[in-house]
Amino acid sequence: MADDVTVPIAVDADIVVARGEGRALAGRLGFSRTDATLIATAISEIGRNILIHAGAGEVEIGRDVDDHRVAIVVVARDEGPGISDVERAFQEGYATGSGLGLGLPGSRRLMDEFDIETKLGHGTTVTMRKWRDRDPLEVVRESPAR
Repeated sequence: MADDVTVPIAVDADIVVARGEGRALAGRLGFSRTDATLIATAISEIGRNILIHAGAGEVEIGRDVDDHRVAIVVVARDEGPGISDVERAFQEGYATGSGLGLGLPGSRRLMDEFDIETKLGHGTTVTMRKWRDRDPLEVVRESPAR
């Protein structure tokens, strides 16, 4: 899809780029400024986790639609060490480094859907979605002519 973008994450500046791409797509998809900020914050938190724990990875940002809603979809991937205890990683304040431990639980709270796949020694993939209801006119405009 034309809206999809993949941002390699290798340095702090890449997180800024990914945040900006997320915010821009959220605006094009009709999300409120507040939701665009929440999306950008979730991207930032996940991007920071990539840098801290894996050293590098990527953030793919795109869209998804169903009959009544549109979503921004964020998929963050790395080939780092994986997460040994996912349940513990979601506990507020738990951190393996010097951070505050808000990355995963904070991102999960900010988005509507959050899925994590991790394998020790092979990396982690986080998929997040933020949905908004579609305006009835959007649905009519996108329907095929009869």
